[in-house]
Amino acid sequence: MQTSILQAVRVGQGFDAHRFAVSSDAPSSGGAARELWLACIRWRDDEARGVPGLAGDSDGDVAAHALIDAMLSACGLGDIGEFFGVGSDSAGAGRHGASMLQEVSRACAEHGWAFANATVTLVCNNPHVTKHRDEAMLAMSQAAGMPVSLLATTTDHMGFTGAGEGVAAIATALAVRVAQ
Repeated sequence: MQTSILQAVRVGQGFDAHRFAVSSDAPSSGGAARELWLACIRWRDDEARGVPGLAGDSDGDVAAHALIDAMLSACGLGDIGEFFGVGSDSAGAGRHGASMLQEVSRACAEHGWAFANATVTLVCNNPHVTKHRDEAMLAMSQAAGMPVSLLATTTDHMGFTGAGEGVAAIATALAVRVAQ
């Protein structure tokens, strides 16, 4: 029986949000600032401007986490919490978004899925996305094994992102069933 188009192509959506970290949020930090990891790259120049890293058990990369949820949902494999677990003793604790994306990409492939593309939208006032867009898209694309577009917007000073308290991300991924 031939697979219908409804079974062969699926769209997944993901969302994540993290607050900016305070020094005590950095594991074993001794009060040191947490590194700012977003879209699979470290944003050193924004750190130098005083933009803190994002709180979380992993590196806090909301772009990678939202994309992971989009990939898993497109393939019917649950969500990031189900896949890696939750908390400081989870399989995602202490990991960078890129390695998590690579693992999820492999798992999706093992279940017969490939990806056509994905889009991630960051919702934030800081960091400044435009100057890192190309580097971030390349890093996310390499980690996820598909073309990834990166967009950014603000909320015109509304909500926690508008107040400068953190960063949110929304992602969409298009999965295609691979003939087995």
